[in-house]
Amino acid sequence: MSFQERVYSVLIVSAAEKFNLSLRALLPDFRFSPVRFESSVNAAKRILLERNFDFVMINSPLPDEDGLRFAIDLCREKNKVALLFVREELYTATYARTAEHGVFLLSKPVSRGMAAQAIDWMIATRERLKKLEEKTVSMEEKLLEIRTVNRAKWLLINELKMTEADAHRYIEKQAMDSCVSKKTIAETIIRTYS
Repeated sequence: MSFQERVYSVLIVSAAEKFNLSLRALLPDFRFSPVRFESSVNAAKRILLERNFDFVMINSPLPDEDGLRFAIDLCREKNKVALLFVREELYTATYARTAEHGVFLLSKPVSRGMAAQAIDWMIATRERLKKLEEKTVSMEEKLLEIRTVNRAKWLLINELKMTEADAHRYIEKQAMDSCVSKKTIAETIIRTYS
């Protein structure tokens, strides 16, 4: 799927109907789906327990809190991108508290063009986070393979009295001869000798 074909899910946390309508107009269905609205931080937290969203946009203040802590907590999760809208007079103080956490911030009132740019920034950030997630998963899989192979080698050393080098060669040769991964051979050895 090309970058232009990707679809992003959006959670908008706002108690202002006019604001919601304006923001929704910037999120066409072919690019943003689903777009879900919640009117409080507590309701948003409940929905986030049920499903993930690529973007969370928060219109501060909300009935139950200002949304600042919520935005910071969202950005601590590795796959979330948050945009917080605050009144103009609160922008500088809020920026000082949120910038280091990666929260995007816009002061209200916000122009249509600026909101559209912010959405573009969020898309770019989400794409970067997806690439980092893929690298992380790849590294975690590699580490799991190394741990599994090492466990199998120690079983071969203990059970068959092989040297570490011989156990390593044995696993590699079995994997090549069987056209499977070293992890698959290691798992077979672990099942056999455990």
